[in-house]
Amino acid sequence: MTTKNKRENIFFQLRKDLVSGTWVLFSTKRDKRPDFFKKEEEKKEGLENIKNCPFCKEKITDQEKDVLVYAKNDGDWSLKVFPNKFPALSSEYKDINKRDHGPFEVIDGVGYHEVLVTEDHKKDIPDMEIIQIAEILDAYQERYLALMNRKHIKYVSIFKNYGHEAGASIEHPHSQIVAMPIIDPDVFRSINGSENYFNAHKECVHCAMIEWEKDSGKRLLFENEEFVAVCPFVSRVPFEMRIYPKRHLSYFERITDEQKVKLAEAMKFCLSKLKKNLNDPAYNLFLHTAPCNGQIYDHYHWHFEIFPKTNIWAGLELSTGIEVCSIIPERAARMLRE
Repeated sequence: MTTKNKRENIFFQLRKDLVSGTWVLFSTKRDKRPDFFKKEEEKKEGLENIKNCPFCKEKITDQEKDVLVYAKNDGDWSLKVFPNKFPALSSEYKDINKRDHGPFEVIDGVGYHEVLVTEDHKKDIPDMEIIQIAEILDAYQERYLALMNRKHIKYVSIFKNYGHEAGASIEHPHSQIVAMPIIDPDVFRSINGSENYFNAHKECVHCAMIEWEKDSGKRLLFENEEFVAVCPFVSRVPFEMRIYPKRHLSYFERITDEQKVKLAEAMKFCLSKLKKNLNDPAYNLFLHTAPCNGQIYDHYHWHFEIFPKTNIWAGLELSTGIEVCSIIPERAARMLRE
């Protein structure tokens, strides 16, 4: 028995992801009310306050290290990108130095790790004007283009951690750009799944999902001329969201100025709904796009994913690799739309 009734009260169901082939278990007996995700004061421990914030204007003074600065009309800056003080990869290495270590393959961590910071400590994406969010997307594109052709770089990861539970050690609004010498495993699985579907069906798997979601409407969150946002049918966590270009586009770095504005509208809508309807939970936002390793990935479809920190992996998840989601995406979409 998989459902209590066929329409609404799904208690136990396994759904297979069309791209990666992985399974997600929906167990709505674990359902939580929206106020379950409300931030508690102790969850904010470790975040910097405004007085001590290293990303506020008074602390960011080393212009020589800035790789990108957007200035306002008054000459002050609105956005900066600079090297991460604690990088995950090093730009000091000149080669990947590939070698074997017993049965293992090892390379050096060649790459670049940058931080993008916006001016206002208290104003994050849900509170920004559309043009300000589009400026962030413009900076993403500019730094992507600057990093993608550098020696040894195969993938550029763009992501935002919001909230202590999501890995943000500094409260000031910021995101990160990491150029790496490998294609990360999550994107690698997504690329392979997309290619396998295309070979079998002669169409993009993400385009197929987008059309189905638009026709269904059950998990649809937002739509404008260029983008659509959904709670995916196989959501890995409660209230997961994805933002797709409606047209088949493989490479984020080719985004146009008009598309940036439309993407900013979708991003603001989704993150505003998280803030207002779920009491501002922590989340991770990240880009999946075709790699920049010189190969052709026309079958792929770039998109942004938003993962609220609404799940905790325990014994079942860790022992089986099957993620358990406590809220069915159809209900999550309704709650977010309200």
